[in-house]
Amino acid sequence: MTIQCGQYILVEPGVELFVQDVGEGEPIVFIPGWTFTTEVFAKQVEHFKQTNRVIVIDPRSHGRSSTALHGNNYVTQGSDLAKVLDALKLESFTLAGWSFGALTAWEYIRQHGTQRIKAFLWIDISPKPLSTTHETDWVEGPLDDIAGAYNLYTRDSAGQRDFVTYYVKEVMFQREVEESELSWLIEQSLHTPHYIAANLFAAGMFSDYREEARLVSESVPTLVIAAEHWAETATAYVGRIAPQASIEVLGGHLMFWEHADSFNRIVATFLQSAAQTVNR
Repeated sequence: MTIQCGQYILVEPGVELFVQDVGEGEPIVFIPGWTFTTEVFAKQVEHFKQTNRVIVIDPRSHGRSSTALHGNNYVTQGSDLAKVLDALKLESFTLAGWSFGALTAWEYIRQHGTQRIKAFLWIDISPKPLSTTHETDWVEGPLDDIAGAYNLYTRDSAGQRDFVTYYVKEVMFQREVEESELSWLIEQSLHTPHYIAANLFAAGMFSDYREEARLVSESVPTLVIAAEHWAETATAYVGRIAPQASIEVLGGHLMFWEHADSFNRIVATFLQSAAQTVNR
């Protein structure tokens, strides 16, 4: 995939974030998940740039952004996001976070509230990814499984490749993945060194943004898009912690790539509805 238009924004001395910024109209800001990059949203950029200003961010130590030895956590990513939004002079925008990218979005909300957010798109992640007490919670897996994955897959680059390979084949896609796609996705992930990926993995798993998920759903139109393998669990969980959010179920974890047309239609319909709600 080819980045169409990008710039670098300084968020602190020595740390620049790569930001793709195309199109005109109401802004939509996309944030990719753990170790992934702006390029995973290429099909959303191509679609929504016809009607909207589309902004996609490589978080620090991801993609084309600076690799930093500090700040590789979601508290810092939330602060980085605020600096990017300020640099772009965005007064109102739809905020969309996929997977651990939603943790960055919720951290921004924790630090800065929802005043500038017009609508919120929450893509396939629980705001509390790890739980040891509630079997009905929407979680990434049992504690022992998560600990095993951390110790096995984040210890070196080979482990990171193995983890991404497994996750792409078993969780991200519903169809058989083409070898070229798999290689490309692994390449995207490996822009983040394994020792930083490990830090981000742990920071994400020990996050708890349930209060921010509730707050944003009560403050602005909010849509959850969950993968089909989470359908029953995610729907019940969202109904408990953020009952005012809407929820759609589609594909696997990378549904916006595999089922791009359906995903884009769902988001376009949501944005139209959100605009009508705001304008009432």
